[in-house]
Amino acid sequence: QVPLVESGGGLVQAGGSLRLSCAASDRSFSNYAMGWFRRAPGKDREFVAVINWSGTSTYYGDSAKGRFTISRDSARSTVYLQMNNLRPEDTAVYICAAGGQSTTDFVQGGTHSWGQGTRVTVFS
Repeated sequence: QVPLVESGGGLVQAGGSLRLSCAASDRSFSNYAMGWFRRAPGKDREFVAVINWSGTSTYYGDSAKGRFTISRDSARSTVYLQMNNLRPEDTAVYICAAGGQSTTDFVQGGTHSWGQGTRVTVFS
């Protein structure tokens, strides 16, 4: 089985909200930075958001900043992506990933574990 399992994707009208969840397979993931990428039709994989291992630091891609919020639970084994004011251009498969400790480690290629993805479709 995959080490990370996403949920919460679906169909939503433009301007609406969704919350994605990513559940890790065991407690060791509490020591890793975790975050989200997305792949939209006709586009390469894009970084969305990351939270460091302790949950004290976050970093966002340009398309997410100001609209999306990443968080993780007290056990640090489940990560959430709250997406507000969704736009049709947010339509993509959203993929959870883990690796490294800091947000910098993550965005610079430190990821080693990946989920299967959850589809988000935003319509107008």
